Amino acid sequence: MNLMNRKNMQLLSGNHAVSWAARLCRPDVAPLYPITPQTPILEKITEFHAEGLMKTELLTPESEHSAMAACISASLTGARVFTATSSQGLLLQHELLHYATGARAAIVMCNVNRTPASPWGFWPDQLDSLSQRDTGWVQFYSESPQESLDSVIMAFAIAESVGVPTMVCHDAFYVSHSMEPVEIPDQAMVDDFLPKFDPARKLDTAVGASFGAPLDQNTWRRSRMDLAESLAAVTDETIRVGEAWGKLTGRSYGPLERYRCDDAEMVIVTMGSMCGTVRDAVDTMRENGKRVGLLKVRQFRPLPASMLRDALAGVPVVMVLDRNYSPGTGGILHQELKAVLSGMADGPKVHGLLAGIGGANVSSETIDRWVRDYQNAEPKPESQWVE
Repeated sequence: MNLMNRKNMQLLSGNHAVSWAARLCRPDVAPLYPITPQTPILEKITEFHAEGLMKTELLTPESEHSAMAACISASLTGARVFTATSSQGLLLQHELLHYATGARAAIVMCNVNRTPASPWGFWPDQLDSLSQRDTGWVQFYSESPQESLDSVIMAFAIAESVGVPTMVCHDAFYVSHSMEPVEIPDQAMVDDFLPKFDPARKLDTAVGASFGAPLDQNTWRRSRMDLAESLAAVTDETIRVGEAWGKLTGRSYGPLERYRCDDAEMVIVTMGSMCGTVRDAVDTMRENGKRVGLLKVRQFRPLPASMLRDALAGVPVVMVLDRNYSPGTGGILHQELKAVLSGMADGPKVHGLLAGIGGANVSSETIDRWVRDYQNAEPKPESQWVE
């Protein structure tokens, strides 16, 4: 079947797929500020808006900090809110990301993963969003334009259900500017899947509630406990929403994706666009008799700890590929996975490789070589630089 002959298929980049998702979700307000390589998201939304195809209050403030301030303000009035940024823009928003979580603002943001300065660069690296892992935002990592479109729609359902802001991240250029046939869902189907947002808590003159008021110590602590309770519900909600979306589209998503892991002697764990390369490498290695699998981490925050333990129980060796470097720590996914697996009676040996940092190319052949190098090696506590 030629997918391009289907009326709801278009050749889209990852960024334009996100713009289409935003249009389908009908946000009431969309504050956006351009930054490479996120800018095509704003440009396409602006085009939709100018043509009358997207009825949203489109705001273009003077900075990413102001854009997030506008997102929070709009969300607290009960508006559905979408925004997008990248790299330095996300870092500029850091203060307000904490505020958005504490205010329980159900904002959805797409972050295009890009190297943080300095030195200056424009290439894929996940440190910008991983640096925000303690802000309380739910984080999803997408592998492809189709997954980015689907993930933004599902992110609204999750954020508005649990009352926690959510970001969908995809890699600069490898996803943001790469093009593939993308199935665009029917507007009526999305409207039915994502009903109009009407939160129970919002600014209302008839109620007289306020947001952001100073609290005593114990009340502030209780606010963190309430947040923890909501975040604890995210994994089950991700599963529920992913299954519901799968029934409508044939594309189901969960917090994790296992690929050819059932009898694997080594499982490669990674996130984002590198999953596609690893999947190809796994297929080639399987053809050559090597029992290797892929564990794709889609939901990084909150980290689905029990699911990770179940997925890797009985696996002899794990190799984590991190497209990030946390100075003084190493690969973030490597360190977090080791913590999750600590104490398992049948836990695997865990190797951490700093792979593709700054957007450096990682080929299927290179992954095959790393598997040969680390299959029988003793793991080190530090993440290893590899080429």
